[in-house]
Amino acid sequence: MSTAHLPSYAAPLQPSFSRTPSYSAEPGIYEQRLALNARSLPQATGNFTKSSRSGNAKLRLIAQENNIDLPVYGSGGIVEGTVELTKTENISTVELRVEGRLELKEIAEGGHTDTTLCLDTVLLWIKDSNNPVCPSVLPFSLTLPTTFQYEGRSYPLPPSHSIKLKGLPGFYATIDYSVSAIINKPHSVPNLVPLVKSKKLGINIGSTTVSTPFIYYPRTRPAVPIPAPLRRFEGGFIESPEWRVYKSILKANAKAGAQDIYVKFYVPASRIFCASQAIPFHITFESTAFSLAAFLPYGPTTGGNSGKLRATRVQLMRQSTVDVRGTTIHGTKTDIWRVDRIGEGGFRHAGDGATWISFSGEIPIDPVKVTGFRVAGFSVMDCILFTVTPPDVTKSAFVGIRETIPVRLTTDAWSEDGRGIAAPRQSESFSVPPSPEDMPDAFEHAL
Repeated sequence: MSTAHLPSYAAPLQPSFSRTPSYSAEPGIYEQRLALNARSLPQATGNFTKSSRSGNAKLRLIAQENNIDLPVYGSGGIVEGTVELTKTENISTVELRVEGRLELKEIAEGGHTDTTLCLDTVLLWIKDSNNPVCPSVLPFSLTLPTTFQYEGRSYPLPPSHSIKLKGLPGFYATIDYSVSAIINKPHSVPNLVPLVKSKKLGINIGSTTVSTPFIYYPRTRPAVPIPAPLRRFEGGFIESPEWRVYKSILKANAKAGAQDIYVKFYVPASRIFCASQAIPFHITFESTAFSLAAFLPYGPTTGGNSGKLRATRVQLMRQSTVDVRGTTIHGTKTDIWRVDRIGEGGFRHAGDGATWISFSGEIPIDPVKVTGFRVAGFSVMDCILFTVTPPDVTKSAFVGIRETIPVRLTTDAWSEDGRGIAAPRQSESFSVPPSPEDMPDAFEHAL
């Protein structure tokens, strides 16, 4: 083939490498950040120190925030620091111990359990012919486990938490963690077993222990953001895969002459929400015009609480359950529970027609210290409770309904910049909890 008549190309179409593209730390007008390496974020540089009574030993924990009451660690956090000694004479061993404990106690019934969640002991130094004098500073670094085993099952390591139910029957439940440095003297450790850990020997006469509780605070975030509100149309809301609908029937009393009302209650499909953000919802009531008119006195109240007990409510409930014995007596479980309202929903009128009326709203969440978890004999679970409760069912045109929807709360909000994919610092990593299982019977006490 001849190349004498090949077409020529204009100079502007030819590639030019005379200039390299410019870059900036922040996205441009038509750019979008897909992810951010969170390890580049500022890390905590403070220290937490605890001294022995004599002042001869000090436990120093690094990578902590300044001016904190107790050190804090997240999921898979690294307990790191130094044991500092002012007197190193006559020391035989120095150990570091990290321990987690779950204690459950029934009030009046007498049941009691004490479960070890984690226990790790590291020998930092031992006196021998090669190491006759203990160093004055001993560094250490231990990684916290993310799970623990109990009766053949694996559970996520639960957060630090304490709760009690006053009265009879009642309960007391606590999950606590601690880190301790144990400095043993020669006469406090048997010569025949110099390598035996202090967790076997206990605290011996002559040993010095420096111990501090710490807060275990595993951080979580939703995998997806809260979806956009549902769009309205003549008849209610246009359904979307990002929202899940729960259908129920508000039964009419036979003598009232009204018809049943069909209820559609919408919540975001994931049912995973940040504890510092309000939970959105939508409701549509469908029936005859006469039935809807009869329902109005019991329907949602807009513009805040008028001071009277509202018949229609959307609440966020927290159920804390303790089961020390884990059995049943005459077909009844031996668990004891406590239910707290941690959020009350407000309503906004969203539209109506001859045979329907719709509302939108959100549930502000009260401040909570922990999110839900389940461990050996102890659980904290959250649910949305949607109820219509007429004050006098015998005189009301409707019987009422009760719908429980399991939800999960997270410590942090969803973030589009990818933070949480990489740990912002060694003691903080984020996990994404799965959507809660539909277990209506689990919230039978959430009235």
